[in-house]
Amino acid sequence: MSAETSAAPGQFTRRRSQFRAWRGNRPFWAGLYVLLGGLPIMYFPYAHLKLGGLTVAMSTTAGAGSLIIGVLLVVLGLTLWFQQHVRVFAGVAAILLALVSLPVSNFGGFIVGFLFALFGGAMAVAWAPAKSGSRPTAPALADDEVPVERAPETAHGFSEANDLSGTSPANGANGRHSAG
Repeated sequence: MSAETSAAPGQFTRRRSQFRAWRGNRPFWAGLYVLLGGLPIMYFPYAHLKLGGLTVAMSTTAGAGSLIIGVLLVVLGLTLWFQQHVRVFAGVAAILLALVSLPVSNFGGFIVGFLFALFGGAMAVAWAPAKSGSRPTAPALADDEVPVERAPETAHGFSEANDLSGTSPANGANGRHSAG
């Protein structure tokens, strides 16, 4: 295989659309932010930063606590990607760990990790899955076609004219039930 030949025609486009579909079914950005928030929280207490000829060591006695908080945030970020049904728990746990990282881990990884984990946790709590019963868009009509009027369907697939629940104004009940 030479450098000029492609791997497979359309493979990149197909993989990209698969990734977009996978990403759309889960709180992807919330998980990414929580994961990125854990990295500076667990890195800075063990790092030896060089500023010119000066070595800055931020090692503290709470280094183990910083490592635990950082690893937990990374695990929660991965949990948001692969177990999206526990998103509220993971989001609240990420927010609490971000708040605990302020006094424990060098101001939450110099505020960077704190902010990433805080925003990611809030996004995880606020994320809602797409509705499974979403209706597809109507097909485009040709120039000579006339749209056909139909009674609108409800969530169960029945039209409002056949709705016997007593809550549809189409059947004249207007939400009033008779006890008779």
